[in-house]
Amino acid sequence: MTGRLAGWRVLVTRQPEQARGLADALTAEGALVLEVPLIATAPPEDASALDAAVARLDAYDWIAFTSANAVRALAAASDRSARGRVLPQALRIAAVGPSTAEAVAHEFADAAVALQPERDFRAEGLAEAFRGIAIRGRRILLPSSARARDTPAAAPPAEGAVVTVVTAYRTVTPADAGPRIREALDGGIDLVTFASPSAVEGFAEACPDRAAWPAAAVIGPVTEVAARDRGFDVRAVADAAGARGLAEALCRLTRPR
Repeated sequence: MTGRLAGWRVLVTRQPEQARGLADALTAEGALVLEVPLIATAPPEDASALDAAVARLDAYDWIAFTSANAVRALAAASDRSARGRVLPQALRIAAVGPSTAEAVAHEFADAAVALQPERDFRAEGLAEAFRGIAIRGRRILLPSSARARDTPAAAPPAEGAVVTVVTAYRTVTPADAGPRIREALDGGIDLVTFASPSAVEGFAEACPDRAAWPAAAVIGPVTEVAARDRGFDVRAVADAAGARGLAEALCRLTRPR
């Protein structure tokens, strides 16, 4: 196969439902893609707060999603409720970026995202987007990961909004991650891709031998910091907008030797 990444072996570490776009983009450029998910999601250890929030969605003016996983977690909680996947008409939706907005459209029929950052698809970008609208006294629900990074940054901190943060899901490392990573590395890997700090941590825990680590390509500055802090040789950093951006970033590289 020809392409700008012909001959490259790239390890993709996203969950299967999230990896498809990146794997397809890399494959289209000629790369051989190996997929080893390093993050799995699980319900909260105690889902009572999440279930109570879903039962009272009418009490909120906004719901702010900072990841597609948060969207899917709320959808699962909605399935457990008498409400089902029907959001109140008056509830406005904020999403941290395009992939999260796509998850909203997929999980909730007829739901539309009312607010999204223009460029900075991080929690900080969403907070900045909120600063551009009148939200004083508004009630905002923020479903979050149990391991969420800097959760207050995702909430509008200075405009007088009433923000309720609720744990919607946990991220865990799959039990088979270690053997699958070692098998992939034994076959030779040019680059490993990371889309979140949790994936970086999962790789480091599953493969503690740093001498075996390949170079890394990451999505977003937060993941870049996590990867560099762990000691990865980060060769490419893409905007958090999605798979195509990371594939393009890889195409601008010289293949690691």
